[in-house]
Amino acid sequence: MSQVSELTEEVTALGAQMFKVRFPFVHELRQYSWEKFRADLLAGATLTLVSIPQAIGFALILNLPPQPVIAAVIIGGFVGALFFSSHHHVFGPTSSISLIVAATITANSSASGMEPLQLAIYLAFLIGLIQFLAGLLNFGEITKFISRSVVVGYSTGIGVLLIGSQLHNLLGYDVGPAQNFITNVWQAVVNLGTLAIQPWALGIGLLTLLVFTMVRRFRPRWPEALIGLALLGLAARMFTLWVPTAPFRLVQDEGALHAIIPAFAGFHIGERKLHLLPELAGTAIAISILGMLEAASITKGLAGKSGQKIEPNQELMGMGAANIACAFFGCVPGSSSFARSAVNFQSGARTQMSSILSSFVVLLVLLFVTPVFNFIPIAALAAHLIRVGVKMINLHQIRIACRSTRSDLIVFVVTLASCLLLKLDTAIYVGIGVALALFLQKTSTPTLAEYAINPEGNLAELRDPSQRPHPQISIIHVEGDLYFGAADLFQEEVRRLAENQDIRVFILRMKNARHLDASTVMALETLNDYLQQTGRHLIISGSNRDVTRVLQQSGLLAQLGENNLFPAEANPTVATRRALQRARELLPSEKPEVRIFYDTKHLPVDSAPTPPPPATPPAPTTG
Repeated sequence: MSQVSELTEEVTALGAQMFKVRFPFVHELRQYSWEKFRADLLAGATLTLVSIPQAIGFALILNLPPQPVIAAVIIGGFVGALFFSSHHHVFGPTSSISLIVAATITANSSASGMEPLQLAIYLAFLIGLIQFLAGLLNFGEITKFISRSVVVGYSTGIGVLLIGSQLHNLLGYDVGPAQNFITNVWQAVVNLGTLAIQPWALGIGLLTLLVFTMVRRFRPRWPEALIGLALLGLAARMFTLWVPTAPFRLVQDEGALHAIIPAFAGFHIGERKLHLLPELAGTAIAISILGMLEAASITKGLAGKSGQKIEPNQELMGMGAANIACAFFGCVPGSSSFARSAVNFQSGARTQMSSILSSFVVLLVLLFVTPVFNFIPIAALAAHLIRVGVKMINLHQIRIACRSTRSDLIVFVVTLASCLLLKLDTAIYVGIGVALALFLQKTSTPTLAEYAINPEGNLAELRDPSQRPHPQISIIHVEGDLYFGAADLFQEEVRRLAENQDIRVFILRMKNARHLDASTVMALETLNDYLQQTGRHLIISGSNRDVTRVLQQSGLLAQLGENNLFPAEANPTVATRRALQRARELLPSEKPEVRIFYDTKHLPVDSAPTPPPPATPPAPTTG
């Protein structure tokens, strides 16, 4: 009976620990205080002032009514905070996600027969499912393998695209559906050149930017976006009292905003949605990866300032749960918000409660001041979004990416160009692919240099080819990773050396070789076959346990012969002595010279390799 009681206590403790890990917010409540509540309430209220104008702007990007976008702020922000380990991480619609979803809706709405909002909800469900499962399976750590140059290039591309997508609203002319960046810029240039623009729209846009600048300069702590848009909305409302038909477009012309209380709508998978799954899966995966990158970048940056420990998988699960909840409540998908998370931190938020409180404050604000938002001019929103796009272009990070290495420059330029010329979901794959390809190329280029014994008896690089001896034994020191990316290049380098028919025995010293795989084994097999056909020999010395295991399991050791393998021992020179003795046995009638090659990339600075043992070694010792 006592054993059952102990087992029950252990299971209960384990369950409590798992609940604490999966719902960090509940653990925060146990240590919550009135002081923390006041700080979170102030931060939540400040967060609301940023969230509402941004949500209306994102509705303009999506070409959807504002209600499902603002509902995503309320529902997503609430649910995400229940899972997030970060105190300051805020979920909601973002410019990058909105641009991708808008392009996906344009490309699939007519063919699918589904309404644009239905497509957005379907995407929210797919994205949420992928992100939640990825977090549950601990895939959040993969973000550390994605180059920062990809992130910088992608965010820069998003900013440029956002600016280009709002040029027609700022200048006051109409465009057709499915416009790309080049078309947007070209039309803006043509309309400016021919003065085919609306002066009202341009004037309102410039006035909005001026208000933003003045508030930012004289009252930097005030929410300039909310103040600027509210002032323009009030001015437009007063103008319509005298002129009922305004000569410029308003938010209510795109879909009147009214007080909303999000309601559970469920999610139904029908035949049309299943038919669209292959079309939308790639986009959903790309958005999920982008969400991982955004969450990792935001939370790690804030954690560095706050000193808080972050669990990446927990942030990923939170975004997944928030997107699934958005689908159930008929909202658009969202992601980690750079701007709102930063505002939340700067406003003094103490726990995840700030994001939860912000959801309730947004709801209260909509109940009482909604009419003001309906009269915000579209040109003012366009100016606001252009300003958001400019902020996404981080010149400091661009400078670092372009000046650090040639590979970083290529990755940045290719990712940026892909954003501007290709679909956004394709661009993220292109950027990651190019970064990985350049990395593999950089780590898979062996460089061999010839060494010889100088008159002083030291091992040194042979710089004068005319002084090169004619050795019969070549020792090639192999260092680094010999995975599939390096296998062919390694084989080509050694094969080039093997063209010298004077070399009768090759000794591969593989003490510092790592990560052999099938490609490397096949390359060694090809080299061994070539040497055997020309009456020569291959010996491997100093192999570590992993290398020896791969050679045994692959069957290559049986082809080489066990007497041609000398694993590493405690004394690093013993295996080489024995390999040289074996080479001498293979050349009984000759007095061989020794030729040594080192991979110069892996030699430490100001260090010389240890001279080899004598060409005629003493009998090996045991022990």
